[in-house]
Amino acid sequence: MTNDATHPLIFDGHNDLVLRLLTGKVTAAQVAEGLEDGHIDLPRSRAGGFAGGFFAIFVPSPADNSLAKDAMRAAEYDLPLPAMLDQQMALTETLKGFDHFDALEAAGVIKTCTTVAELEAALPGDAMACVRHIEGAEAIGPDMEALHQLYARGLRSLGPVWSRPTIFAEGVPFRYPSSPDIGGGLTEAGKALVKECNTLGIMLDLSHMNEKGFDDVAALSDAPLVATHSNAWAICPHARNLTDRQLSVIAESDGMVGINFASGFLRPDGQMDGDFSLDVMMQHLDHLIKMLGEDRVGMGSDFDGATIPEGIKDIAGLPALRDAMRSHGVDAALMDKLCYGNWMRVLRKTWGA
Repeated sequence: MTNDATHPLIFDGHNDLVLRLLTGKVTAAQVAEGLEDGHIDLPRSRAGGFAGGFFAIFVPSPADNSLAKDAMRAAEYDLPLPAMLDQQMALTETLKGFDHFDALEAAGVIKTCTTVAELEAALPGDAMACVRHIEGAEAIGPDMEALHQLYARGLRSLGPVWSRPTIFAEGVPFRYPSSPDIGGGLTEAGKALVKECNTLGIMLDLSHMNEKGFDDVAALSDAPLVATHSNAWAICPHARNLTDRQLSVIAESDGMVGINFASGFLRPDGQMDGDFSLDVMMQHLDHLIKMLGEDRVGMGSDFDGATIPEGIKDIAGLPALRDAMRSHGVDAALMDKLCYGNWMRVLRKTWGA
C-alpha cells in the first residue's frame, strides 16, 4: 500500500469481518485470497487503500437480522431491544473470535497492534493493521477476570454495549425518529468496568450506548471519549446518532467520532437503503467538524455489518470517498487527519504508547 497526498491510507473505526468467520460464512484463507461478496478481503484492502482499523468481535442475538434491515426501510421504525445474553455463552463465542483473529494473522490478513508505534509501522504494510475490539461486553463478568484474560490476548478497545442490555449498561434500540435518551445509565458493575478499562488502557467505545450511560462514562472516565462508528443526530435523528450536546462533551474530553457508513444512520430519512449521494456523508462530516474540530473526526465504516452507500460499496470503493471529500474542499492536511491521523492521536492519548 502507498500513503501519499493523492491516496492517503484509511484507518477505520469499526468493521464486522470477524462476525463472518464466527458464523462460518468465510474462512481466514478465503479472506486472504479474495471474496465474491461482503465488504472486506485482503486484495480489496490493497486496491482501496484500506490500511486496517478496529476489528470487532460481536456475538449475535438469536434473531433474523434480515428482518431488522427490512424494518429499517420504513418511514418510521422501533425495533425492540434483544434480550441480554448469557455470559458464559458469550465468552465461549468471544474466545472463538480471538481464535479467528489468530487465524487471520497466520494467513497474513491482519497484523495485531497494541501500541500506536506498532500501528504506524503496520499501516503501509501488506496486512491490515488490527486493533482487537469487542462490541458488547457480554463476555465479561462482574469480577473482570475475563477482561484481563482478553486483554492478555490483545484486546485494546471495548464497547460496553451493543443495542441490547448488559450487566454494565443499556444500549439504544434501532429507533427512528428518536433521541438517544432511552433507558438508564451505568450499573455499579458498569462503573467498575469503566475504571478497570481506564487502568488497563483499553479504549471505551460509546457507540450504541444510550444517553444516560454516555453521561455516566463521561463523568467517570479519565480517557478521551470515543464513538467509533456514530453520526450526527442533527442530520439524521436516529437513536444511534449523537446529539450536539453529546458531541460537545466528546470535544471537551479531546475524544473523537468515526463517521458510520451505515445508510440508516446517514440518511436524513433514517432508511437503511444505500441508494443516495455521498453528499449526505459530507453533511455529517461538516457538522462533526463544526462540533468537534478537525482533530476529532475520522472514519468508522461498519463494513460487513451494515448497508453501505452504493457509491462506496466495499473497501475497494474507498477512492470514491476520498474523491468526494476532495471535491467538497478537504485539503491534503485535513485528509490525512480524517483518514488515519486523528485515530493515531486519540489512541496515543488513551493507550499512552
